[in-house]
Amino acid sequence: MGQSVILTGFMGTGKTAVGQLVARRLGLPFVDMDAEIEAQAGKPVREIFGEEGEAAFRRMENQLCEELATGRLRSELAEGAVIATGGGALINPENRSLMSQRGLVICLDTSPDEILRRLGDEATRPLLDVNDPRAEIERLLSARREAYEAIAWHIDTTELSVEQTVRRVVSLVEAVSLAVRYPGGTYEIGLGSGLLNHVGGALRATGIPPGTRVAIVSNDVVAPLYGAQVEEALRGSGLRPFLCVIPDGETHKNLNTATSLYKQLLANGLDRDGVVLSLGGGVTGDIAGFVAATFMRGIQFAQTPTSLLAMVDASVGGKTGVDLPEGKNLVGAFKQPACVTIDPAVLATLRRDELRSGMAEVIKHGVIGDRALFIELAERGRTWTADAGLEAITADQIAQALRVKIDIVEKDPYEQGRRAVLNLGHTVGHALETLSRFTLRHGEAVSIGMVAAARIAVTMGLAERSMTERLEGALAGWGLPVRCAIPGRSRLETNAVWGAMGHDKKRRRGRLRWVLPSKIGEVTIRDDVGKEVVLGVLRDMGAT
Repeated sequence: MGQSVILTGFMGTGKTAVGQLVARRLGLPFVDMDAEIEAQAGKPVREIFGEEGEAAFRRMENQLCEELATGRLRSELAEGAVIATGGGALINPENRSLMSQRGLVICLDTSPDEILRRLGDEATRPLLDVNDPRAEIERLLSARREAYEAIAWHIDTTELSVEQTVRRVVSLVEAVSLAVRYPGGTYEIGLGSGLLNHVGGALRATGIPPGTRVAIVSNDVVAPLYGAQVEEALRGSGLRPFLCVIPDGETHKNLNTATSLYKQLLANGLDRDGVVLSLGGGVTGDIAGFVAATFMRGIQFAQTPTSLLAMVDASVGGKTGVDLPEGKNLVGAFKQPACVTIDPAVLATLRRDELRSGMAEVIKHGVIGDRALFIELAERGRTWTADAGLEAITADQIAQALRVKIDIVEKDPYEQGRRAVLNLGHTVGHALETLSRFTLRHGEAVSIGMVAAARIAVTMGLAERSMTERLEGALAGWGLPVRCAIPGRSRLETNAVWGAMGHDKKRRRGRLRWVLPSKIGEVTIRDDVGKEVVLGVLRDMGAT
């Protein structure tokens, strides 16, 4: 039986008007539960209330919920439908459970004054046939608050037009959901345009109760753009957010920044029941995750990545950490998120150089395990221009890159073996980042590192030279560097790069572990790469 969309909430919140348009947009039949009950009973809801009482009407609702949930109502609904419930239909826990099994339940919310305005002459509905309809609206909302709060997904329609509400509903319905399994649990990655408005629902869907305190950890670039929007989304789902802002950039990914966050959490009253929500790129996610893993010995954590690099890589897999002067990510912890919410629409405000940097990681995933993705990106790179923005990458390509990483981290959640392949390009890349004092972006460094790894593979007889040429062409097409150099430095010594690699945390028993591509879509891990081979490749790439 197909999945349905169930719209519920108080009268006047827009369930019927929104539901009809959503049904049209999705090509699904529409069911108005009140209208269905009237058709079955042969009389209006007002008469059912007047002649048989509210209890009889609620029994009819319960029976209809059973018929809808089991597909017995009508055969044309078997492949899914958009269902608008009555305002009190899902107050009954049994009905909520039945409809949740049928599909996605979304609660529409509206302020009492707006409800009264929208109802107009309809304010004489059975439950509002009283002297003071507004006071009765407030009383009923208060009585139903707990039941409505039990529903994860909410949209406040008070200041939204019907079309705006429809777009938010459709964004939830059309979102891609990718499950990530790890020892002890599973979390969902939600991917879709507009999902930033539903961050609160994503958290609530994991079982986080209303009233939970949520620390939004963001940086001084992203917070002004999206901080208020995320706070509103969290409040709309009954959560209590506050914003913590840290400086932007890899140079601030250190223990001092972590300490400043601990103090902000304490000052805002976050306790062990709270949640840390990362809103930013990979650096923000790494610090926020590390703080969540260590604050009060660990609290819940969620990711809302805003850079392409973080979307396809840093936000997935549970690795968190901070840097030391000697190298990247030398202090850290594994902290699996409760959920990851990815809204590609935020890439519209991402700087073009950062977008390009993120493409290096997407290409990397193609080299590791998705030849078709690599070919697609290489072709697109031929027509890419420096002023291209959001259209540079599609949600489908982001999902493809994510599936490569998910497959790997599920098989090796704590980097004991196969997961190391995700470090393709990182051995040289991290060394270059450190030597540049992080003026070289992570994706740019990984791009150079991937070329170095490919050339080492050719030198060792593990790959054909044509593979390296294809890789360099794809990276260069996106404007990524393929020479061993740091902007602003006239010389880069091979011995300096070798020395910086000495602090690589991937070393085992004093030997560097190299991820080497043998062909597009396949890589291998080796620890027998000689120093002279590495230095020779670096010299060929422009180091001295």
